[in-house]
Amino acid sequence: MLKIRLQRIGKRGQAYFRLVVLEHTRRPKGKYLEDLGSYDPHLKVLNVKKERIQHWISKGAQLSATANNLLVGREIIKGEKVTIWKPRPKKKAGAVSAEAPAVPAA
Repeated sequence: MLKIRLQRIGKRGQAYFRLVVLEHTRRPKGKYLEDLGSYDPHLKVLNVKKERIQHWISKGAQLSATANNLLVGREIIKGEKVTIWKPRPKKKAGAVSAEAPAVPAA
């Protein structure tokens, strides 16, 4: 399955990203099929090839959650943002565990 995802480039502390198409099993920093654009998070500048993104999506490529939210937020593609991360619900202080303690068989 093909994925459209961000590939980090740049020095430590100076992140810069490429938007690339690659097989989902490949390493994120590995070879890619096509470079679709770039994103500078410091200046909030996104340069992409909109028609090539539409082409790859029509061929069945899936967007990563971060790439999807970035493109939807900039109105390059239509759709809804995806929840990437949810915090776990916090345990209550006085809650008793549902499991009984293990008792060794005598």
